[in-house]
Amino acid sequence: MTTSDHTPSYVEKGKGFDRDMTYVPDRITAGARTPEHGPVNGELWPVEPGRYRLVAARACPWANRAIIVRELLGLQDVISIGLPGPTHDQRSWTFDLDEGGVDPVLGIHFLKDAYEKRFPGYPRGITVPTIVDERTGEIVTNDFPWITHDFFHEWKEHHAPDAPDLWPADLREEMDAVNKRVFTEVNNGVYRCGFAGSQEAYEDAYDRLFTALDWLEERLATRRYLMGSAITEADVRLFTTLVRFDAVYHGHFKCNRNKLTEMPNLWGYARDLFQTPGFGETVDFDQIKAHYYVVHSDINPTGIVPKGPDAAVWQTPHGRESLA
Repeated sequence: MTTSDHTPSYVEKGKGFDRDMTYVPDRITAGARTPEHGPVNGELWPVEPGRYRLVAARACPWANRAIIVRELLGLQDVISIGLPGPTHDQRSWTFDLDEGGVDPVLGIHFLKDAYEKRFPGYPRGITVPTIVDERTGEIVTNDFPWITHDFFHEWKEHHAPDAPDLWPADLREEMDAVNKRVFTEVNNGVYRCGFAGSQEAYEDAYDRLFTALDWLEERLATRRYLMGSAITEADVRLFTTLVRFDAVYHGHFKCNRNKLTEMPNLWGYARDLFQTPGFGETVDFDQIKAHYYVVHSDINPTGIVPKGPDAAVWQTPHGRESLA
C-alpha cells in the first residue's frame, strides 16, 4: 500500500485506520549536533542556509504545518520551498503548478525521484512535507513532526528578530501532552473517521474526535491560544485541521456532528489564527478541496468538488482579543 499525503490509497474494509508513521528519520541540526529532544534514528545533517528545499503542498495539512512555521520564523530566505500541485496519482506528488510541470530548483516532476535518488526502489509512501538536499537532489527527511520542531530549535540563528517562541521551555511538558492529544484525537482523528473500514470503527473514531473537540472548545473558553496568551506550535498543529474541517472533513470524512462554525470558541480561535500573518496566506481552499475530493476516489468516486463553503467567513471578526 502506498501513500501520498500520509493517508491510505484505499479503505480497508472491516478495519480501522492505522497511520503508518515510518519516515526517513534524519534530522537537520546546528552543526549536525545530537538534538536535545526527540529520536536520532537516522543521519544528522548540518544547518546550512541555502542548502535545503522544503517540498510542501498547500493541500496537505501536515505540509501546511511546515509552511506556516517557516513563515512565522522568517526562514523564507534560508530554506527554499517547492509547492506540488493538489492532485496526483498513486506514484507521487507532482510539480504541476510549475512551468513545464518541473520544480525549478530540483528539476524533477515527481517528488518520488528525490526519494529514489537516495534510496533506489524506495518502498514506502512519497509524503509531504519532504526536505531535499539541493546539492544532490536527494531526500533528507520526511519525518514531519520533527521538521517543524527543528525549524525552531536548530535554525534559531537564522530566525527573524520578531519570531515567536513556538516552544516555550516552561510549557514544554504540558504542550507535549496537548500536542499528543491533538495529534491522536483530532489531526489523525478525522482520518480515522474518513478511512474507517467498518461502521464500528467509524463510530468509535467519530466519538473520540468530538470528545477531543469538546475538550478544546472548553479549553479555549478562557485562553486565547492553546497554551495561553501567545501562539505556539500547538496552535499551528491544531489550525491545519480546523481550517479544513468544514470544507472537507465535515462532509467528505463524515465528521458531521456539527461544523466548526457551530463551535463558538474553536471557530473564533481558528479565525483569529487565520487572520494572523503567517497562517491565512498559506491556505488555499481550492487546492485543499481538489486534493481530498479528487485524489480520494475510493470515498468520492465521482470526483465532484463542492463549491462551498464561502471562504469569506474566515475574515469576519473573531472577538478573541480580550482573552489572556
